[in-house]
Amino acid sequence: MSVRFEPFGDYESRVRASYARQKIMGAIGAELTRVEAGTVEIEMDYRPELTQQHGFLHAGIISTALDSACGYAAYSLMPEDAAVLTIEFKVNLLSPGRGTRFLFRGSVTKPGRTIIVADGQAYAYDADGNAKLIATMTATIMSVSGRDDIAG
Repeated sequence: MSVRFEPFGDYESRVRASYARQKIMGAIGAELTRVEAGTVEIEMDYRPELTQQHGFLHAGIISTALDSACGYAAYSLMPEDAAVLTIEFKVNLLSPGRGTRFLFRGSVTKPGRTIIVADGQAYAYDADGNAKLIATMTATIMSVSGRDDIAG
């Protein structure tokens, strides 16, 4: 069953502008590839400098990308004057991060005015384009308003 969420204003432009300010996503080569109300996808190529000692994509990189996917999925449903902050997440690493390309999807599970719950999935693609689920995340995201030090 698909759930339809009602976003505020031009949510896609707000998500893309905020994402562009995240220096870490540029540093790891992650690109925002899909923005819909309540769903965001981020993709990146395999890079040896982002691996752990066995050559798999590092769990910290997987967690970072899933956190952004879940956070921006939540942000897409927040009011125009809100900012987004993650307040908690849990990651399940299901399989080694082995692939040529990775997809990180975040989707809102339970929207709210202040607290939003989102779920994420990370997929590794092999050279033939076959996808394998490598990690999941459940994240609790907070909508922040009225703070000069935290903006979009």
